[in-house]
Amino acid sequence: MRKITSLFSEICAEDLGQAGAPPDRIRRSKEYFEYLDSSLSGISPGRTFGKFEEVMTTGDFAYALGEFIDRQMVPAYQIKGFAFEPLVKIDTVPNFMDATRYRKEQGLEDLEWVGEKGEARSGAQPDAVKRVLKAYRFEKQFDFSLESLINDDLGWFSDQAALMGKAARRSLEKYISRMIFNATNVNRLQALGVLYNTAGRLTTARISTARMGFNQRVDAAGEPIMARLNFIVHHSGLVDTVATIQRSTQVAELATNAINVVGSTFIAIEDPYLAGVAPNLPWMAMTSYSENNITPLVLARLARFPGPRVIRKASNQESVTDMLGSGAAMDPIMGDFETGNVVVKVQEVYGTYIDGTEGNMFDNRGFYYSDGTAF
Repeated sequence: MRKITSLFSEICAEDLGQAGAPPDRIRRSKEYFEYLDSSLSGISPGRTFGKFEEVMTTGDFAYALGEFIDRQMVPAYQIKGFAFEPLVKIDTVPNFMDATRYRKEQGLEDLEWVGEKGEARSGAQPDAVKRVLKAYRFEKQFDFSLESLINDDLGWFSDQAALMGKAARRSLEKYISRMIFNATNVNRLQALGVLYNTAGRLTTARISTARMGFNQRVDAAGEPIMARLNFIVHHSGLVDTVATIQRSTQVAELATNAINVVGSTFIAIEDPYLAGVAPNLPWMAMTSYSENNITPLVLARLARFPGPRVIRKASNQESVTDMLGSGAAMDPIMGDFETGNVVVKVQEVYGTYIDGTEGNMFDNRGFYYSDGTAF
């Protein structure tokens, strides 16, 4: 058996050399096989250690690790992103308990005329509106066998940490997309009336209607407030429609010389995760949280977790030359003592405002919705 292990070590070193692997990579490969050779005396057929785990082995990568003739990697797909940052205000919470925020939704009452020797009436002080934020954990674990990592002469796993970070970002983007477009949000905006929603395709005229809806926003006392349409969040199938509206000097949908007054008034943000079937492609107009104190959405982050973390379980093995002597820590690629598995996970912590009526809208005055129904 040890002759076979030695032969595998030589074959692996030769394959790595032909693939252009650096000397350090070849040296470490030899060290791994030497470790296996030195451990053979302690292996008993059929003996298992510890619990079963969902571990990624060489069998899970039949093409990436199981073929050895003329092997090369090709670049992966370029993934679309959702640039949601201008839409969402970041808030920090200290722990996993409810974090309460209070918002003033109106000012004080108007002054009233008082006649000679008259006495002013008492005014009312309006209460605040309560919003509760809460953060949650989002994680995914990946386990790799020692064999799969050693057999990786292509560097298949070399970018795993970066891929885990991308997975965390993608998960967050989908979370934000669901915060904007969900049934509770839509039902609430439709119930608020024509100043908060419409039906129909994205056109210059409907953007103008949405702008007028924002221009007529009022506070809880019915007083006019400053609100402006800053963003159009749209389905991927509306990219050309948005570009036409923004670049046309005349109204694109009319066979007239009517001036297009809305083309330069908003920023378009594509949501690649938004569902829809042409021609019924939804869109949402939103205001900016940084402009008029209207905060449409809030993303709550835990103070200790400003972003995703990739975590690896430390190896619990030691290399020894004397059964009773001190040992040296093993390379993390050697994994745990029982199975040799390397365990890593990516972790994120975030949350938002959740309500049975308002959905995830921290302030519904910052939204205007259209289902994109064609008519």
